Amino acid sequence: MSQVENWQLGREVEYPYEEARPERQWAAMFDLNKCIECQTCTLACKTTWTHEEGQEHMFWNNVETKPYGSHPVGWDQRLLEEMDSMEWADDGTYEGDTIFEANGTDWEDEENHPTEKNIGEDVAGFMPQGDDWRYPNLGEDESTGEEMEPDMHFDEGTHPIWFFYLPRICNHCTYAACAGGCPVQAIYKREEDGIVLIDPDSCEAQLVCNETCPYMKAQFNPAEGISQKCIGCYPKTEQGRAPQCFENCLGKIRLHGYINHPDDVGETDPMEGPVNPMDFIVHEKGLALPLYPQFGLEPNVYYIPPITAPVEYLTQMFGPGVEEAIETYRSIGDGEHPGLEGILNLMGSTEWSITEFEVDGEECIGYYEGDEVGRVPVTEPTVERERIDEIDGQDVYRLDVT
Repeated sequence: MSQVENWQLGREVEYPYEEARPERQWAAMFDLNKCIECQTCTLACKTTWTHEEGQEHMFWNNVETKPYGSHPVGWDQRLLEEMDSMEWADDGTYEGDTIFEANGTDWEDEENHPTEKNIGEDVAGFMPQGDDWRYPNLGEDESTGEEMEPDMHFDEGTHPIWFFYLPRICNHCTYAACAGGCPVQAIYKREEDGIVLIDPDSCEAQLVCNETCPYMKAQFNPAEGISQKCIGCYPKTEQGRAPQCFENCLGKIRLHGYINHPDDVGETDPMEGPVNPMDFIVHEKGLALPLYPQFGLEPNVYYIPPITAPVEYLTQMFGPGVEEAIETYRSIGDGEHPGLEGILNLMGSTEWSITEFEVDGEECIGYYEGDEVGRVPVTEPTVERERIDEIDGQDVYRLDVT
């Protein structure tokens, strides 16, 4: 078993293969405060990639309602229950076990070697069964918290009654569990962009990837007799275009680009010139966080946490840094972060991937490989209404004042 560096966890972790980072890493960022679960992203992906026989249960992109929704059923709750303590040190170092460490697998044993069939047996995970795939809308719009009263209104930042939407795709992890668990090495990570793919000609449908991927994004196609997964829309990204689910997002919550290792981050001030937006948002500002980093795979999809859900729940899901991310997000509207305000307005406003952006006066400009692909105002014009109006002698509260 190799020891590889995981910067998200602040330490080395166990993984079946030596560290081999790609030339550049495909990455995504989702703003959960904007998602309305319209499922346009889901249908865009479904009609493009998973509309054939044997793929009826497959959603390479899906949107869940948290805390009760999940597809397949209980994908995260069941794995979290199987793992041991998931504690973080004060300095942000993860002190618990990852999925490759949780069950104390002896990787020196030939039976657990990556070229043998039984590699997945001692990795923390579970095998979804037929019923687990039948309820893609499980828990949709189901809230949790206090009992709703007819005249209730929310004045606090964290709502007493809450839910939020969580869009999910393959994370194209730096240390992909599906690749680490595949007994025939049919799953590989592309050197040029870090996208994780399954070779259909090499796949023997031993289904280990279906179990070892903690995000359950490697799925079996019974009609084809192979496992399949999100391909990051590489036919589009190779041409500089954003993936289907990104381009079709009505809420403009998605940003596609490429992320660097923290040690390789260059200039990060968009006020001084073009910078990498992923590096700026994730490394410089700490605004977007990975999903369940404690799994140990260094996922490359990042989320701006919802500002109205409890911090304790969000910390379990996104790791430390949630409170700081929420504080930063709340302060964007005060004009304290023109770079963040600009890139959040720019995302979703172009069909291109954005590899660089800058703020020039009152405009935010996006580039793909040096070519301008989008331009928006840093601050969108808004009209703010009164929080409370008196109508016919009654106080009427507005949830949306802008």
